[in-house]
Amino acid sequence: MRLVRIGPAGAERPAVLDGDARYLDISPLTTDIDGAFLAGDGVDRVRDAVARGELTELPTPERIGSPIARPGKVVCIGLNYSDHAAETGAATPTEPIIFMKGPDTVVGPNDTVLIPRRSVKTDYEVELGIVIGKPARYLDSPADAAGVIAGYALANDVSEREFQTERGGQWDKGKSCETFNPLGPWLVTADEVPDPQALGLRTWVNGEVRQDGNTKNMIFGVYHVVWYLSQFMVLEPGDLVNTGTPAGVGFGANDFPFLRAGDVVELEIDGLGRARQEMGQA
Repeated sequence: MRLVRIGPAGAERPAVLDGDARYLDISPLTTDIDGAFLAGDGVDRVRDAVARGELTELPTPERIGSPIARPGKVVCIGLNYSDHAAETGAATPTEPIIFMKGPDTVVGPNDTVLIPRRSVKTDYEVELGIVIGKPARYLDSPADAAGVIAGYALANDVSEREFQTERGGQWDKGKSCETFNPLGPWLVTADEVPDPQALGLRTWVNGEVRQDGNTKNMIFGVYHVVWYLSQFMVLEPGDLVNTGTPAGVGFGANDFPFLRAGDVVELEIDGLGRARQEMGQA
């Protein structure tokens, strides 16, 4: 099932995408697609309502928002593809590298991304996003992670590399600028992604292919990441976990230019949809 939030920023309506073009209103069943909805029986109630034909069709939206309401936290894994670690000159991690992004970085999949003031190295990163559906605390094994994942979404972990690596302190200052985590278009429920380690993911900048990878090349797989994080923090329903990016970013050893206002970034992941973001200026 593909869950979606449509409408103006701050006033999105929860919906489900039935087929390729029918947006069905689920606001009679829930006020939003958030942790409470995901942790309860919300997904099952929506699935039943779709099967019974009880939902009202909505007009094709002018805007698609993030498929989840603002998460409690956004947890990210760095250098999680061997080819990306190599292109940045970093050693292959022996444990997942963890950093955080501000929850308010999450915006819609086609919203404008703002280049920060004084930025010289704004970069793109296509990533598989995990949306948590049940609390995860000290999971016994990676196999237990499947039971706490609500679904998956396409994410762009936008980064300002000078802020991140050349200004001292934590990575967060280069990761938490406003609009730096476009998400969606959909939250695809976990039952429709039978193997999260078999998804192609791609990025284009101004029509030129920059990234073309596959989640099978993650150093630490989806279930391992969720299990590992649960040893250090409690993952709550509605939280977002970004799982890393393959090679081809501007920060790599490939002489790609960094992003500027007016550039267009397009991203896609197999089965999770496509997003398009134009760069603006903060």
